[in-house]
Amino acid sequence: MRAREIATLTHISNKELAKTVIVKVDSELAMAVLPASYEVDLSLLRAATGARGVSLAKESEFKDRFPECEIGAMPPFGNLYGMAVYVDESLTKDKDIAFNAGSHHELLQVCYADFERLVNPKVLKFSGLPDMESLGAWHL
Repeated sequence: MRAREIATLTHISNKELAKTVIVKVDSELAMAVLPASYEVDLSLLRAATGARGVSLAKESEFKDRFPECEIGAMPPFGNLYGMAVYVDESLTKDKDIAFNAGSHHELLQVCYADFERLVNPKVLKFSGLPDMESLGAWHL
């Protein structure tokens, strides 16, 4: 289930529901955490991190890193997995955030300040709303 569908089902706003996207920053796996309704802009993330290259990680590159989690439902606690965590600055404006808790059927909602204290993510600007024209009319 996609993050936007989860937001609708749980009545949590798209900007408070965070999704975790696994990226490679100069060949190191990292977590990019952003609102469910947004998309990672890899060029913005590359510029914000000062990396030579940033790309989306392939499932085969990270699935063994999270043995207790369903694929695509990893919580944004990269510090527990030896991974850098980048949070889009738009999430810092919300009092609370919610995210998958290791499965596609469980969410965890926490105060953003508590999440920041626990994870100590790097806050950057690297996402934006998707181009609706490229998604097609069926998303409207």
